[in-house]
Amino acid sequence: MFDSETRVLVILPGELLDRARALAGRATISMRLPVSLQIVLRALIEEGLREPRDPDLLANMNRQAETVRRIRRESRQPMAARSARGVAARGRRGSIAGPRA
Repeated sequence: MFDSETRVLVILPGELLDRARALAGRATISMRLPVSLQIVLRALIEEGLREPRDPDLLANMNRQAETVRRIRRESRQPMAARSARGVAARGRRGSIAGPRA
């Protein structure tokens, strides 16, 4: 289809994928042409790349990068440290929010 193609695996939340499917369905009905999920995702990526200074786009990228960093950091820790930290974190949250009823 294109002169230069690269295959990429994209992992998306189910809710986002559902919204993209709905958009594909609406586009198919309005244009009376079959619009696939791949077409929708490609168009959204291209449109997002047109305005790289958009603050919402940058905030989204920052949030995703921080989430990936946190997940990778947690996966490198031994299991005992993860479970101990989880108990401590839950205790801290309870004390900050006040006593539970």
